[in-house]
Amino acid sequence: MSGIIAPRRSATSGTWRNWAGNAEARPLRTVAPATTEALAEVVRRAAEDGLPVKAVGTGHSFTTVATTGGVLIRPDRLTGVRRIDREAGTVTVAAGTPLHVLNRTLAREGLSLTNMGDIMEQTVSGATSTGTHGTGRDSGSLAAQIAAMELVLADGSVLRCSRTENPEVFSAARVGLGALGVITELTFEVEPLFLLHAREEPMRFDRVAAEFDQLVAENEHFEFYWFPHTENCNTKRNNRTQGPAVPLPRMRGWVDDELLSNGVFQAVCSLGRAVPAAVPTVARVSSRALSARSYSDIPYKVFTSPRRVRFLEMEYAVPREAAMAALGELKSMTERGGLRIGFPVEVRTAPADDIPLSTAGGRESAYLAVHVYRGTPHEAYFTAAERIMTAHGGRPHWGKLHTRDAEYLSGVYPRFAEFTALRDRLDPERRFGNDYLRRVLGG
Repeated sequence: MSGIIAPRRSATSGTWRNWAGNAEARPLRTVAPATTEALAEVVRRAAEDGLPVKAVGTGHSFTTVATTGGVLIRPDRLTGVRRIDREAGTVTVAAGTPLHVLNRTLAREGLSLTNMGDIMEQTVSGATSTGTHGTGRDSGSLAAQIAAMELVLADGSVLRCSRTENPEVFSAARVGLGALGVITELTFEVEPLFLLHAREEPMRFDRVAAEFDQLVAENEHFEFYWFPHTENCNTKRNNRTQGPAVPLPRMRGWVDDELLSNGVFQAVCSLGRAVPAAVPTVARVSSRALSARSYSDIPYKVFTSPRRVRFLEMEYAVPREAAMAALGELKSMTERGGLRIGFPVEVRTAPADDIPLSTAGGRESAYLAVHVYRGTPHEAYFTAAERIMTAHGGRPHWGKLHTRDAEYLSGVYPRFAEFTALRDRLDPERRFGNDYLRRVLGG
């Protein structure tokens, strides 16, 4: 079939696994379409055979949102920047394009996304479909920067949508969980390339908590990490600057981002997994390892960092005004609960947006992310953290571990019924369904 290559593994025994290694799928068929037309034919054939269909990205979700026992669509060949419209300020890109390819291509063209997360290995469709975000006072998630999109629907038809074309589909599909169709193309709003000045410095927990609202208000992008078992945080403030660019010296960048944040941290995590009693002491030492630094560079070189230490993660969005109360409760819980937590807790913010299933939909939000090193027991920690977050009306990140179901989620998303009604119309037979979607969206 034109545009489709044979799966790399046996159609009956091949196994797909995510980045963290905690989710896997054994599909009956694995395909890698190179065009929208070929992908549409894959969906039509699956419908004829009565098989479910799921598209995967690079596997950076920790949930089973993309797993299937039916037809698995790989992104390997549906890649590349297709159009740059400087007058409209947009770029159109194939759905399987990794973010690092998009970012570097835009930079070469003197353009940039306005905001992004701190990892750029994901595909553009996987990142937007699960609500991937960075931190920002005024600028939102990747999905909030989508101007138009193209999807293959459950009957194999192709639908284009934007704020003016099929607007009800566009509204929901920007964070669509793969439940409405398979994305084949995305158009993002972009702007002329700019410089960010990054200021990173240690700060005591009490000061960050007391000044959190001020730090968010005074900076375009503010985030911080708190190191459990300590009173130490590491803060980062990113703001636009007229320049000149003053990148990190190559050796300093390597020491901080590769040696300390990846190499040494990997060893520290391995030690903590082997000797849990050592975690508090190690945390106190490692939380002091990164010193203050400042630099200026183009956006993706400031927003993103390499992440080579593999972990499991849970992240919740709470109303921004509840952020420090929730974090304080999380801190108290770890202190009294006898837990040994070797990974820092990450705190970021986002403005309200208009996407039905966005974690920032309709409200200014703060994100609290908890992590454990892969292979370390996480259930007790994540369960306790989730109890705190849900008490504040928290919304779980769609691509990160959580136990919430449709009953809970319908109560924290005012437009939840709008999304599920659209799903009923577009995919009544649940061609794009799986166990995860049955849990979070209902039957």
